[in-house]
Amino acid sequence: MASAMSCEHLICAACAGPVDEGRCPSCRAARAHLHPHSGTAFPPAAIVAIVAMVALILLLISGHLGA
Repeated sequence: MASAMSCEHLICAACAGPVDEGRCPSCRAARAHLHPHSGTAFPPAAIVAIVAMVALILLLISGHLGA
């Protein structure tokens, strides 16, 4: 059984600090390589749902004010 690689116990050769603290550009690059992030805070489906809810709320408000 293979274990997943982690930066918890890695020491940076450039700054001699723990890689998970990201003290230097080398640490941050290694950490980003080991723990990639998608770059978006929300999945696209969540964004579409939020936009649809806001549109529905605006439609209901405009219909209520017009009546």
